[in-house]
Amino acid sequence: MTTPAKNTICLWYDGNAQDAARFYAETFPDSEVTAVHRAPGDYPAGQEGDVLTVEFTVMGIPCLGLNGGPAYKHDEAFSFQVSTDDQAETDRYWNAIVGNGGQESACGWCKDKWGVSWQITPRVLTEAFTHPDRALAKRAFEAMMTMKKIDIAAIEAAVAGK
Repeated sequence: MTTPAKNTICLWYDGNAQDAARFYAETFPDSEVTAVHRAPGDYPAGQEGDVLTVEFTVMGIPCLGLNGGPAYKHDEAFSFQVSTDDQAETDRYWNAIVGNGGQESACGWCKDKWGVSWQITPRVLTEAFTHPDRALAKRAFEAMMTMKKIDIAAIEAAVAGK
């Protein structure tokens, strides 16, 4: 039995928490499935012996996947924000999520096939937004507003005023 973290993110799934946890563990560094717990009895969304909860980490963040059934769906009110160092890393995470049944959204956001939202955010974009030169920040922001997956070269060109 694992000792639970003091603070754990609980994500609600409709019977596929283990699949999601495995995907996250295969896709992101410092991620793993740490425990799978089966229901000790029948419950509204399943039966005794079904996978009830899955303990996992996503990039070092402790999570619990709860197979609670179809009552609740994920939305953009919660997202994982992943900071990336270059276009290759940005592309790798974006393509893994979108290419595995997920969907693109705007401004670096996408959803995985289980409905969990992700922000794949290059550090250069975050640095531009927080730059003291507000005109520079605005150019980067306006460039980002036209994108789905973030194009680092386009952000750098906007920062440079090109």
